[in-house]
Amino acid sequence: MKSDYLGASRTAAEHKDSWQTPIEIYEALDFEFNFALDVAANQGNALCQNYLTKEDNSLSCDWITEGAIWCNPPYSKISPWIKRANLQSKMQQQTVVMLLPADTSTRWFSEALETVNEVRLITGGRIGFISSATGKPGKNGNSKGSMLLIWRPQIEGECLFSTVSRDELVSFGLKLREVSAA
Repeated sequence: MKSDYLGASRTAAEHKDSWQTPIEIYEALDFEFNFALDVAANQGNALCQNYLTKEDNSLSCDWITEGAIWCNPPYSKISPWIKRANLQSKMQQQTVVMLLPADTSTRWFSEALETVNEVRLITGGRIGFISSATGKPGKNGNSKGSMLLIWRPQIEGECLFSTVSRDELVSFGLKLREVSAA
């Protein structure tokens, strides 16, 4: 089956869809959204205490939680995650935040624009995702910029476009880590 996005990746197949969001980026976003469930995780890269794995089949089970939902889905097949995020946001009345490549030329992005409440472009550089093979940021960095798609069932109307600086997210996340360590 043809990949949605990862055509030129040099990452080994068993690690291709397991890159972790850097903890400082996640923590900055968690401060804003208060995540309670990570729906595209494994034991090695989960960022929430509660998470769903490939074995849980996130694309067919309900995303039931008392807080917002975090999703850094496998980039090899994004479209099903877009559809599921919209459905679960409406059904569970939960905010869903999804981290994706900033590629507006794709079919999945057009699909997302039909249902998402906010597109937040991450500016000022690429995110250095953490390799599941090494536990370190990838050597060559991410091949594209990133964006957040945000579904908020309590908001109706047109999709809002905004930006956030990658460096500001990292800085804020690091400050949160310092405070929690003290």
